[in-house]
Amino acid sequence: MKKYLAIDLGLKRIGLAYSAHKDLVTPLPAIIRKNRNQASDEVKKAIKEWEINSVVIGIPLGGSSEDEMRRRIAHFMNLVDFEGEVLYQDEAGSSLEAENLMKGEIKYIRDGRVDSISAMIILQRYLYKLKQTS
Repeated sequence: MKKYLAIDLGLKRIGLAYSAHKDLVTPLPAIIRKNRNQASDEVKKAIKEWEINSVVIGIPLGGSSEDEMRRRIAHFMNLVDFEGEVLYQDEAGSSLEAENLMKGEIKYIRDGRVDSISAMIILQRYLYKLKQTS
């Protein structure tokens, strides 16, 4: 059984979500990023703890920043030193969707909840796409 970790990679916070089941995605506590090494170590710990085989990373597909983001993600994943499959999913609008889901209650609290809900949306999109093609 495949276990997925979705990553919404930000400069201040990294949203995480987990799925070991095609229809259920759970947001995990976000990582507050102090520096690259601390952030990659915490992602590495999450990958070990949840026994992840595939990482799905949100990326702005087709945007002017796509190439730059792919470089940053590749660099970050090198630091994480992940042996499994790294997949990309368009993240367009996922943060806005996450904020709307939370209906403003805690939208402005910068503790990473929005980031992890965003990662959850990214993973749901990926799994939905997977279902459509299988």
